[in-house]
Amino acid sequence: MRIDVRGAQLYDPAIGLDRTADLLIEDGRVAGIGPGLPHGEETIDGDGLLLMPGFIDIHVHLRDPGETYKEDLQSGVQAAISGGFTDVCAMPNTRPPVDGPTVLADILSRAAQLPVKVHQLAAITQGQDGEQLAPMASLQALGAVGFSDDGKGVRSSALMRLAMQYARPLGAVLATHAEDPELSRGGLMHEGAVSYRLGLPGQPRSAETAMVARDLEILRETGGRLHICHISARETVALVRRAKAEGLQVTCEVTPHHLLLTDEDVERLGALGKMNPPLRTAEDREALREGLRDGTIDAIATDHAPHVPQEKARGIFHAPFGVTGLEAAVPAVYGALVQTGDLPLARFVDAFTDAARRVYGLAAPRIRVGDLARFTLFDPCCSWELTEKDLRSRSRNSAFLGRTLSGRPFGIVTEGGFFQSHE
Repeated sequence: MRIDVRGAQLYDPAIGLDRTADLLIEDGRVAGIGPGLPHGEETIDGDGLLLMPGFIDIHVHLRDPGETYKEDLQSGVQAAISGGFTDVCAMPNTRPPVDGPTVLADILSRAAQLPVKVHQLAAITQGQDGEQLAPMASLQALGAVGFSDDGKGVRSSALMRLAMQYARPLGAVLATHAEDPELSRGGLMHEGAVSYRLGLPGQPRSAETAMVARDLEILRETGGRLHICHISARETVALVRRAKAEGLQVTCEVTPHHLLLTDEDVERLGALGKMNPPLRTAEDREALREGLRDGTIDAIATDHAPHVPQEKARGIFHAPFGVTGLEAAVPAVYGALVQTGDLPLARFVDAFTDAARRVYGLAAPRIRVGDLARFTLFDPCCSWELTEKDLRSRSRNSAFLGRTLSGRPFGIVTEGGFFQSHE
């Protein structure tokens, strides 16, 4: 099958490409760039669109198996297409968790038929109970791209040290949920002036930073590769910046909601503002933005966490933690940071493409002849309001509902063809 994209702005900062041109895709690969190309069976009018290397979300929860009433592989992939993502990395805290070959093989087999590439992480510990290591070597050989007990941290320092020692010769990445449960216990939001005013129990920054400091100290001793998920505190940014300057192999990610919202928004959002780690202060938010600008923070990832409406309707005390993110992440960050000049376009693209893929050692697609066609098409001029009808996820718990967004994913191109993001 041949697909031609006419007159898009081809933008691939990693190879210095920024030009308006036609592009021809044949049998899943780039067959030509430039004028005079033949038409394909499908023609896409690219006028006014950015065509970029395919975006990846390296932190999603697809709830499959075990909680498919919230999300499943099919609905999660549809949400990813809506958000302009060609690839996602799924966390292993399913029911049962991805801690053995049977569950992993089942997910990978079903995901292989889908238009979005699903990269699956496996658990660090069996049952994610923090007692015994999962069989990392066999899980990696089967296709796990990394290991995480996300949803909770590895509480035992000794077991985390053992996990790093075991992972190092495998070249495996440990993705850590940095949270000390003794410090965060009972906290519903960030501990500070807003939580005191609202009368809500809070989580201090130290619940995150103490675990980050611990894991970095273990990494200094053992070596290996560590990725810190969804950082939220300004002290964490400083710790990672220092560790990178020392030469440690550490990466980290930040979510759109931590980049754009603060604890002040919890009063307005209620249970839709309940997430873990919590939204923090404007000073934390600015530190995260600065860390993203200077490359201390490698990637933007959504921590897409679907919950059905009746769960969030329980109110902030009883609702589960987490918000969805796949559909709104790219336009929310683009409008708030790129269009305002706060984040260069090249760094924005890098945080969703090359730098994000490097976390798990995944090859980034390139816009050049002969390469696999995995591209994101984005309309930078579209202004629109996010409503529930725009969500393809089975769940509706987005913190950005009702927000006017600037820029909108138009579609993705993968080896399977062109898939439009919205009607």
